[in-house]
Amino acid sequence: MLMISPRMASGMQEKQYTPSLLSFFIYNPKFGPREGEEEKKILFYHPIEIEKNEKIRNVGLCEAIVQFTRTFSPTNPAKSLHTQKNRQFFHEAEENYWMVMVVRNPMVEKPNKDGKPPTVEYQEEEIIDSVYGSVLQQCYCMYKLFNGTFSRAFEAGGVELLTQKLEKFFYRYLQTLHLQSCDLLDVFGGISFFPLDKMTYLKIQSFVNRVEESLSLVKYTAFLYNDQLIWSGLEQDDMRILYKYLTTSLFPRHSEPELAGRDSPLRPEVAGNLLHYGRFLTGPANLKDPDAKFRFPRIFVNTEDNYEELHLIVYKAMTAAVCFMVNAAVDLNREFCEQLDSLVGPQLTLLASDICEQFNINRRISGPEKEPQFKFIYFNHMNLAEKSTIHMRKTASVSLTSVHPDLMKILGDINCDFARVNEDEEIIVKAMTDYWVVGKKSDQRELYVILNQKNANLIEVNEEVKRLCATQFNNIFFLD
Repeated sequence: MLMISPRMASGMQEKQYTPSLLSFFIYNPKFGPREGEEEKKILFYHPIEIEKNEKIRNVGLCEAIVQFTRTFSPTNPAKSLHTQKNRQFFHEAEENYWMVMVVRNPMVEKPNKDGKPPTVEYQEEEIIDSVYGSVLQQCYCMYKLFNGTFSRAFEAGGVELLTQKLEKFFYRYLQTLHLQSCDLLDVFGGISFFPLDKMTYLKIQSFVNRVEESLSLVKYTAFLYNDQLIWSGLEQDDMRILYKYLTTSLFPRHSEPELAGRDSPLRPEVAGNLLHYGRFLTGPANLKDPDAKFRFPRIFVNTEDNYEELHLIVYKAMTAAVCFMVNAAVDLNREFCEQLDSLVGPQLTLLASDICEQFNINRRISGPEKEPQFKFIYFNHMNLAEKSTIHMRKTASVSLTSVHPDLMKILGDINCDFARVNEDEEIIVKAMTDYWVVGKKSDQRELYVILNQKNANLIEVNEEVKRLCATQFNNIFFLD
């Protein structure tokens, strides 16, 4: 059980428990249609030690709920079920393939006098459906990125192959779900873009074109700097989930002290051989090792149309990383990897240094950053651009926010209100003693602002948000 911040209540300690995963399962009602065959429906069930009849009972209950709600809304069956102790989330990932996640509600344990057992209070309203519904959909998208669709696996090797793939993937993936850290950013599943001047952006575009021309095997390329995206040749939805994998899983595993900018010893070119810091994050750890393995993770993209299986080559120099995607039918060998290393390593090292230098110059011009009176989250549905000054760090295991959880809950509630209507909208909330929370939705963009202004009134808060939009967002929220 996960505990956070024990609070003192009337001299005795009260414990607060965060949301946690109770169970997670995947079933297909078509696989066990007759009585006595119910177990055949279950393709994956966590935790594994649950007794067989209980698994069948839980899956049967979910089936019944989905069927019952279908009578009222045939095209939009139940997405969640609320009970006092937990909340269940349903997602039909593919036709007849249902994924279910059961989350225990947060609770407070209050001690009793006279040695009586503590009183448990479940905080049913603390969980936001849209946040955990999005987490469940991400589970499917991440599975699909590395395994392709459920139906493809079933066609290739029947139920046996499908259950093998599900067990292999979800056994590990579910351990990385940290439900207590989930918030509004999980709903957006956005991409943080690195701000660049035109000249540096053109250099990167030119670099990508040169590499794709020299290494004709490369089908798609994505370029990231400082965990932020600069360039991508992939479809948006594929890049969105690949970006999540890179920034919350792959990069944190390989983080290191980085050298960058003008202090780098790499600027002078050595005749015919530029020193570089390039290395493979996937594939061979050391090219000089005679036993190096040239195996790369495989990913699946464009599964709706072309269904492409690709090798994922991630190559990094300092804080710049490039993803090269190559058709999986091609055998990648030492020669290809050495060619890529000698071509990309020196250029990427120089580019990383250039970007860092340019970024530092821009920062000096714009002056020192003062602690602003406000914090914000911005999301653009058209290009998936996301920006947050609330999150200090967001990885798979931790989401450090600089504001109180109650304020994050208000942001989630405002987002749910926005989702219900298609029109542009603005919501202003007076929260806790010193805080105002403002939500704006305009033309596919959403902005959430938290202001710490104790004595401000509604008009002053509105003026402050207008100033923020004018300076940070080119007035896009005030086109009228």
